[in-house]
Amino acid sequence: MFFLLLRLPFFLGGAPLLIPELSWMLVGEQMGHGFMLYKDVWDNVSPFSGLTYWLVDSLFGRSQLAYQLVAGLVCIVQILYFNFVIHSRDVFPERTYVPGALYALFLNISFDLGTLSPMLLANTFLLFAFGSMVKILIRREVSAQVFEMGLYIGIATLFYLPASLFMAWALLALLFYTGATIRHHLLGLFGSLFPLLMVVLFFYLNDGVESLNRNLLTSVFQVKQYNLNDFSSLLVSLFLPLSFGVMGFMRIFTSIRFVNYQTRIQQVMALWFIVAVFTIPLMQYLAPMQFVVFIPPASFFATHYFQSFKKKSWADEVLFMFMGGIIIIMQLQGLRGLIPGVSAGRLENLRAKPASLPAEIHNKRILVLGQHTGEYLNNYTATPYLNWELASYDLENLDNFDSVIHVYDNFRKDPPDYVIDKSDVMPKLLERVPALKRQYTPSAWKGIYRRN
Repeated sequence: MFFLLLRLPFFLGGAPLLIPELSWMLVGEQMGHGFMLYKDVWDNVSPFSGLTYWLVDSLFGRSQLAYQLVAGLVCIVQILYFNFVIHSRDVFPERTYVPGALYALFLNISFDLGTLSPMLLANTFLLFAFGSMVKILIRREVSAQVFEMGLYIGIATLFYLPASLFMAWALLALLFYTGATIRHHLLGLFGSLFPLLMVVLFFYLNDGVESLNRNLLTSVFQVKQYNLNDFSSLLVSLFLPLSFGVMGFMRIFTSIRFVNYQTRIQQVMALWFIVAVFTIPLMQYLAPMQFVVFIPPASFFATHYFQSFKKKSWADEVLFMFMGGIIIIMQLQGLRGLIPGVSAGRLENLRAKPASLPAEIHNKRILVLGQHTGEYLNNYTATPYLNWELASYDLENLDNFDSVIHVYDNFRKDPPDYVIDKSDVMPKLLERVPALKRQYTPSAWKGIYRRN
């Protein structure tokens, strides 16, 4: 109920649609039309996230509210599971529901955390892996949980590829804090790799391994959308969770109330934070929703901070209410611009803005050559070239005969009604492919080509 009250502003006045959110909707829409991810839809979203967007689109269509409701459901699962693990396993000296309350608060530090992002989906299974790790640490016996933990990390990787770094987290945690043997490490590694191998096998059987490699595996290092970065909003959003997390971590050293397994869990969570830092260079752009993986350690260590106050003191309750009030103000600032003239928290770079297109380009199948910002808001995507960084592999390499053939085949299979050329690619393309020159002619609007 506490979390739903925090999310109420999302559903009362609506949240702005973000460019990445629009891209995820377009991926689900194209997959719903029978196009295969990576092979027929060029985007670097991970396969299980693509399946999730396809499922949501199949049930509700291109509905932002539906995506936000599913995201809210995912958040509730994370809050309940995180609090269950902490509460039921006696991770803290005192049983408390503070971890869940902090987790709910930190999931509202910015309005973009209300989107159904791949990192949010992956974080759910990373939490399941943490739950398996806690069982191992309490029993000091490495059993079937190690395969289960690896499997969860493998599934998280298929939602968000940089989550694969948590294989190192599991390996180091088993190595330092358990009596795991080589056989146990191999079992955990097999659990992680098993779902990945199944996906590779699927694409191999559908002649899509090359597309999988180009659009997903290598794109982690190549595709960077720096124009979407918003450092001021990021710093403002992360300040409170990280500050309270660090203060809680420092308070641990002044307490002697912990038993051995509680200390081991603290060290494992600190290791989680360190591994999460290494996911930052792999992020396509920097925004608060990409940092949801930091919320579990921030909530964990912030709980230590609030538990460090004396029982008869009101300071912890006052501080918690103060922090909650600040977070609500930050959320409203992002959604409604509560403080005039202040851009922090607004995520202006990420917002999808209606493009100034002619009135007749409405509910049409279009192709945007360049970064799309809002052209697809009232239109549909055509051809596989959804992600411009990936599309440029073909469209900016037109001196290569194979690229020209690929472009022609993709236009022939799924022809757009209009081509919006923001990168001045179309003149060279029409020169290289006479068949397309007969089909597309410049319209009365600059940079827009119409299909005859």
